[in-house]
Amino acid sequence: MIQQLLYISQAPHVENIRLACEAGCRFIQLRVKNESPEAWLRLAVEAKAVCDFYEAALFINDNPGIALKVQAAGVHLGLNDLSVADARKILGPRFIIGGTANEAAHIRKHEAEGADYIGLGPFRFTTTKEKLSPVLGLDGYRRVLAEAASPLPVLAIGGILREDIDGLLNAGLHGIAVSGLITHAEDRKALVTGILHQLKTFADGTVSYSR
Repeated sequence: MIQQLLYISQAPHVENIRLACEAGCRFIQLRVKNESPEAWLRLAVEAKAVCDFYEAALFINDNPGIALKVQAAGVHLGLNDLSVADARKILGPRFIIGGTANEAAHIRKHEAEGADYIGLGPFRFTTTKEKLSPVLGLDGYRRVLAEAASPLPVLAIGGILREDIDGLLNAGLHGIAVSGLITHAEDRKALVTGILHQLKTFADGTVSYSR
């Protein structure tokens, strides 16, 4: 079961992951860019150790091979990464696979290839992601979700603030994926506790990602 709050790490990755886990996050995505394969694997091993200590699930961004090597919970794939179908061939049925989407066609493609969840965005402009797709906003989310009509859990991503959460959930999203919101919080524990409570107040506040 998932509490629909996914933390996406920023550098320094391992320390920020530790702080997020300490604050109560139990779903962590290691998002590494512009590192050598050796450095990426080393970060993944260290991140997995931290997540294991806190009983948190670790997801590796873009790299099924590393997810397999460190026995992460799963992998998250961007629009220009390996396909969900190809990642499934590498990982098999046990691993959770998520895919990024910016429009309904992306969601339908990921669903057809066996994805377990969708990260839909960006909600608004964010500096944490290169080559940003068109910003959706609440109206865009409503439109894309209606067009896709998918049963997959869909998480909002991209520049999300605490005050956005109720609107996103009311628009049909199942949860949020955030980075800077938690990384730069003065009181991470209070913020994470409040967000998890906020998510649980919705009738669909817990979604099973079990395969």
